[in-house]
Amino acid sequence: MPTHDRLSVHNVTFLGADHAELQRNWTTLGLRHLSVLDSQLLDPAFAAIIRAEGYAVEAVYHLFGGAAELSRLIDAAAATGARCIYMLTGGRNGLGWEQAAERFCRAIEPCVRQAERAGVSLAIENASSLYADIHLAHSLRDTITLAELAGIGVCIDLFHCWAEADLAGLLTRALPRTQLIQLSDYVLGDRALPARAVPGDGAIPIEPFVAAALAGGYRFGFDLELLGPRIDAEGRLAAAGRACAVVSAMLDGLDD
Repeated sequence: MPTHDRLSVHNVTFLGADHAELQRNWTTLGLRHLSVLDSQLLDPAFAAIIRAEGYAVEAVYHLFGGAAELSRLIDAAAATGARCIYMLTGGRNGLGWEQAAERFCRAIEPCVRQAERAGVSLAIENASSLYADIHLAHSLRDTITLAELAGIGVCIDLFHCWAEADLAGLLTRALPRTQLIQLSDYVLGDRALPARAVPGDGAIPIEPFVAAALAGGYRFGFDLELLGPRIDAEGRLAAAGRACAVVSAMLDGLDD
């Protein structure tokens, strides 16, 4: 079965692979849409491959550290046609949540205007509180709130929010701002961080969530972010291939 054209596999899945290996993996998986790291997009050789081969960059990951770095990345994204930059915000540095959120919004404001002019979407994702040193938004609810304050979009990582209360209501609130949905699974009782699993191997109700997103008008891509001991044990490319097959069949079924 061909990989669905709304699917990407985040390059972090193949962390450490060189350009040639990444290209072989994309070809093996049948990918035309990519999800990449900021350091990759800023690499002229990598950007040249994207342009020469006609890949579509669905999303670029960035750890926000200041307006100058993000401004440079926005220019690179616009030059390669990358659609979305999704971010972690940077940590609190001893501030309370509200104060840290206000500081982030002030810092990112000029980049929000630049991105709008360049046609590049900005978003923040929800991530575990294990990453509190580099991020503020650890629940989907807080992520939506911060995105609303900053005037930017949301990247929903289902792995980090599937067990939240009123997930359906949160999805409805998030959808007008949602720029990317990331999928992976979780096997109950797994403590071997990052503890991600191939969709279908665990307990996350992925298909109902995807169905609700599509029914709510979500029109962008689904990104497979596969990390951890289970993925390494199976083999990263093998796990990614199985994930692409599972989610492609799911999306094909929902398209019918």
